[in-house]
Amino acid sequence: MTSKQPYPEEFKIEAVKGGRCVRADRREPAQPVQVDQGVLSAGGRTAGAGVADGGDAAPEGRAAARDRGARHPKKGRRVLCQAIRVKYAFMKAHEAQHSVRRMCRVMQVHPSGYYAWKAEPESSRAKDDRRLAGLLKQAWLESGGVYGYRKLTLDMRDLGERCGKHRVARLLKLEGLHSQTGYRRRPGGRAGKPAVVAPNHLQREFTVAQPNRSWVTDITYIRTHEGWLYLAVVVDLFSRQVVGWSMGSRIDTSLVLDALLMALWRRRPESPVTVHSDQGCQFTGHEWQTFLREHNLVSSMSRRGNCHDNAVAESFFQLLKRERVRRQIYATRSDARTDIFNYIEMFYNPKRRHGTAGDTSPIEFERRHFQRLTGV
Repeated sequence: MTSKQPYPEEFKIEAVKGGRCVRADRREPAQPVQVDQGVLSAGGRTAGAGVADGGDAAPEGRAAARDRGARHPKKGRRVLCQAIRVKYAFMKAHEAQHSVRRMCRVMQVHPSGYYAWKAEPESSRAKDDRRLAGLLKQAWLESGGVYGYRKLTLDMRDLGERCGKHRVARLLKLEGLHSQTGYRRRPGGRAGKPAVVAPNHLQREFTVAQPNRSWVTDITYIRTHEGWLYLAVVVDLFSRQVVGWSMGSRIDTSLVLDALLMALWRRRPESPVTVHSDQGCQFTGHEWQTFLREHNLVSSMSRRGNCHDNAVAESFFQLLKRERVRRQIYATRSDARTDIFNYIEMFYNPKRRHGTAGDTSPIEFERRHFQRLTGV
């Protein structure tokens, strides 16, 4: 039995036409496919490019095809690499020049999918995304334009929507919505030697089990056209609620005493409360220390020049300035007072979600805490 002789290396079998094999030179490079008039006509017989007697195309036919393909050398490659809906749009725009089935073969799509898209170009998922994007934009505007995808996801779940955080992030990116981030604070100089320095009883224990156990206090400043407006706050570490605040045009001891007096009037603690502050002159004076002793409060102070020991108060100030102050221009101190009051009492305490409060608002977190206690 004789073995079959292989074909020479320079030949290969290309196709069977008219009962005989047509061979092509293996060394001849393949021609790139272009989606244009020439390529769409290549699926069948084009004018001037027919195969005579089962042989190769006429030279003048190939030249005409190259001329047609040279009109848009990159057009086909752009379309072939795009998504399905882009291919469908291209086919719809060229229905008058080419048949649908021929374009489907070139685009490697099925005609049934094209006709289904033509009948309903937008899918049910896209319609639901558009509806959900409207809800996300409304929730983002209600937050003052400060919420990101994590807190907006929780808002959507409160509305009964079933959506993941990655879908919310994708829709926010498409709408151009993002959280308010970024605030740079300039370092300041150091003052003189303090009069009274209390030990650091807090020791960065920012997580407490009950309300009215540890409070932190600090002062910041707000720029207005009339001058600086100074804000002192008292924050309960249990729920991160601002339990006391005071604003004034002078940064003195009475400013922080008014904020602490509001906290005592609101909370009425029955046991000693640790009040943590920095070593500012408003907190190291004898007037502040006397007030603390008379109201059964324990003084605690951060190390000098270390903002991390009072990180909770600093965190609230950066939220306030990032989400509200840096987005406004205050003509008078009265305008700033009104806006800051609105942020603290109308948004931060009752509405703004806090990560350390179980992604709920401080007031809601305390309400659930007392509800559990009464249930037990």
